[in-house]
Amino acid sequence: MRARQLEVFRMVMRCGTITSAARALNVSQPALSQILLHTEDELGLKLFQRVKGRLIPTPEAEELFPEVDRLFSDLAGLRRRAQGLRLGTSGVVRLAASAPPSLSLVPEALRHFRAAHADIRILSFVVPAEVIVAMLDRGDAGLGIAMTDQAIPLIETEIIGRTQIVCVLPASHALAQRDAIDAADLVGETLISYRAESLPGQLLRDALSREGTPFQPEIEIDVSIIALAFVQQGLGIAIVDGLLPWHSFPGLVTRPFRPSVALPLCLLTSARRPLSRNHELLRDHLRRACSGLGLNAPSVQGA
Repeated sequence: MRARQLEVFRMVMRCGTITSAARALNVSQPALSQILLHTEDELGLKLFQRVKGRLIPTPEAEELFPEVDRLFSDLAGLRRRAQGLRLGTSGVVRLAASAPPSLSLVPEALRHFRAAHADIRILSFVVPAEVIVAMLDRGDAGLGIAMTDQAIPLIETEIIGRTQIVCVLPASHALAQRDAIDAADLVGETLISYRAESLPGQLLRDALSREGTPFQPEIEIDVSIIALAFVQQGLGIAIVDGLLPWHSFPGLVTRPFRPSVALPLCLLTSARRPLSRNHELLRDHLRRACSGLGLNAPSVQGA
């Protein structure tokens, strides 16, 4: 049975008469009767008995009808799902982000995204950059956000913003009275910062070398959020990204760090997989969130 034959059979069963079914389908009665006859011929079954001008479903028709009706319900659901995907009113997005953007940029973007697309389900993962790349490659995530612009095979990278390196220190520290912290101010202080082989570590090392100051943190970290407890416990002063909402943590203050060092904030996508409509919508919100947070202004290294 072809789709049109199924549609005619279903409508006749629902309406009970050729006249009502033809009106509902906006076709002529002779055309509908002809389709019904062809259907019976192809099936080798009588679907209706014609008694005094009325159609009486046969037992075979009664047995087929629930299956046909279910099929049409599934098809209607499929159409609604496709329309929802097209309009951004249904579906799933999978976002993998490193910790700093997950605590700042991502919530801002998702707040606006959810307001506009409340029916889209969100799967959010907080993982290191190398895991983000693996998830994108496997298709476990559609979008990634990390603070790296290094070339990665089969991964497309778009810089959507930059965040400045800042100095995070206890509010009671003497240096907290200063408007900005220079590298020279940290002589004699225990420095908490990134591993030298990481991108932030490399940028800091290059910037400080131009100042004639070595980059030698006594406490090395992989992710800036780790510095939170260390600084709160008085273990030292942190030189980390300013993306995290440091001001919301009790007992801490942030100050601009000199020389100026900016970290790239990048959207990562798979070069092998096109983005779904929903992921494109989320990508737009992430870009706008960067702009709204003032992260997309150009910056100069070593200024």
